[in-house]
Amino acid sequence: MDTALYLDRIGMTGPIEPTAACLGRLQQAHLVTVPYENLDILAGRPILLTEDALFEKIVARRRGGYCFELNELFGRLLRALGYGVTDSFGRFLRGETGIPMRRHHVLLVKPQDDDARWLADVGVGTGSPTRPMRLVEGEVLRDGADTYGLRRDDFLGWVLTERRGDVWRDVYSFTEEPQLPVDFVAASFYCEKSPDSIFNKAPMVSLRTETGRRTRDGDEFRLFEGGRVSVVAAPGEAERRALMREWFGIDTECLLK
Repeated sequence: MDTALYLDRIGMTGPIEPTAACLGRLQQAHLVTVPYENLDILAGRPILLTEDALFEKIVARRRGGYCFELNELFGRLLRALGYGVTDSFGRFLRGETGIPMRRHHVLLVKPQDDDARWLADVGVGTGSPTRPMRLVEGEVLRDGADTYGLRRDDFLGWVLTERRGDVWRDVYSFTEEPQLPVDFVAASFYCEKSPDSIFNKAPMVSLRTETGRRTRDGDEFRLFEGGRVSVVAAPGEAERRALMREWFGIDTECLLK
């Protein structure tokens, strides 16, 4: 792990220490510089979860990835910086009517200056906390215009929730059993290849901004700012390629080679 190159990739400067405050800065920096994206899956390129492959893709080539890639590499960076890290499996619950399979990778992080463990996640393409959350039941995080909480469930384990108006909704759940890198391989392969997977149908790209986020869902580009959503027209392939470069720093022409 070349921490200097990784920190340069996410624009982190100044003293880097394994503290809770620095963890928050690292997560926020990651979210505004490294996009969430499924473009390799659409191009038929295998998703490799080794450190070398992920570092070359995300840091050297300045690409993004999805949760199994982003949180795997971010966890390795945190370990190299002196944090205690447990990789955990989660179930993405937003919009689900039943209990789905486990197909989300999250990180439980122990800073050296804090007795608490923190939920850290740089691998969600939709709304999610931009800052880490302490693993404390009933803890509430006000994150810009959004509000998140944590509750316990006898079966699901920890459940991340979000408030919409006066209603709390589930985002995803996770349990605390430690996972090894090999434990995520089958779930990632399912997301790549299964006909039931949402990841191999159309482009899914997202990047946080200081005040919101930019997304591409299929051929529709959306800008989320200040609680409002606007659609940016991209009627042709040339316009879509231009927006991919401008918004996410990705040259989609190179993906075809």
